[in-house]
Amino acid sequence: MTDAHIGLSVATPVIVAFALMLYRMGVLQRTGTISAVLASVAIAAVLFIDR
Repeated sequence: MTDAHIGLSVATPVIVAFALMLYRMGVLQRTGTISAVLASVAIAAVLFIDR
């Protein structure tokens, strides 16, 4: 694995966890949380496959 792959593997779960934490705190609505999670996973997948 390259450094980019390791960075994506670490950053994506952190973003997902942060979005879920904000949802539980009441800062994000359900649609905002879902869109943040889907966007981060999609971006990570595209970048992971592209590298």
